[in-house]
Amino acid sequence: MLYYLSQFRDVFSPLNLFQYISFRAGGAFLTALGLCLLLGPWFMRTLRKKKMEQFIREYGPQTHLKKAGTPTMGGLLMVGAILIATALWARWDNRFIALITLSTLVLCLVGFIDDYRKWMKKHPAGGLSQVALALGVGIYLYFFPPNEAFSHRVFVPYLKNVSFLLGGFSVTFALLVLVGASNAVNLTDGLDGLAAGSLLISALCFGVFSYLAGHAKLAIYLRLVPVPGAGELAIFLAAMGGACLGFLWFNAHPAEMFMGDTGSLPLGGALGVSALCIYQELILVIVGGVFVAEALSVILQIGSVRLRKGRRVLRMAPLHHHFEEGGLPETKVTIRFWIVAIVLALTAMASLKIR
Repeated sequence: MLYYLSQFRDVFSPLNLFQYISFRAGGAFLTALGLCLLLGPWFMRTLRKKKMEQFIREYGPQTHLKKAGTPTMGGLLMVGAILIATALWARWDNRFIALITLSTLVLCLVGFIDDYRKWMKKHPAGGLSQVALALGVGIYLYFFPPNEAFSHRVFVPYLKNVSFLLGGFSVTFALLVLVGASNAVNLTDGLDGLAAGSLLISALCFGVFSYLAGHAKLAIYLRLVPVPGAGELAIFLAAMGGACLGFLWFNAHPAEMFMGDTGSLPLGGALGVSALCIYQELILVIVGGVFVAEALSVILQIGSVRLRKGRRVLRMAPLHHHFEEGGLPETKVTIRFWIVAIVLALTAMASLKIR
């Protein structure tokens, strides 16, 4: 909305700032951060009044039993802050903003239903809705690709002009990316501040990639696929980073509030959508390496238990619980995972020159 103030720059020249994505991304970051910090205490009181409290699994780490009763569904605060900041600072006529906003809203609803069912001591059941959304995104991008000249291709990072034509399989690929990203973040959300901090790093990193992809000259120079309009995604991702930082204020150990599926599913899905829009799906594996490792640890553990007659490869899955069970304090595990996430983000950024 504020973008349109730039049309009055002839009347008041400082309004020209509102046309620049970098300025608006900074504004979106600070807006989402401020909203989370200001509304956080009120939101936690509201959750407590509604008795929307975290349900702790009996078969999880015993040290987590004391977390029972902590307000959950903090993702509503995060998603709300992101959407308000995006509405203020992004262009409403941008199709990528519309796509990522709609995807975030749908996954937030799926996560809310999951959290509500957990609160009611029932099993979550949002898998089909996730798949339906992912198929919708995949089909849309198949018929209306971000860049017609590079449609239905997946690009290999660190290699010059290496890509694979997926054709009709691009819809299935989009399904794997979006569902995989949302569920991987969901599995990571098991320690105080772990998912929020890791998402902060990933969102800002993908914000840079989105900005570069939307800038034709920079994209060509850095051998990225130029995607007209993708720069606006940087505003959404900056807002996401600000919301994660603001939420971390309350989610840092000892957590006063959890994001729940209401936050982890839509924010993970937003990363997946942004990767699909700028042809950086494989870079997502690197940037979100912490999330990938968490998801793979669960897959390996389940596979080992089923195929090896109950034998485990980890003390407990997901991976962060394995280290907890090994005697590491929760805060140390979280901070070390953040360090890994930062290193992976820098490694992904290096791909901009290693091509």
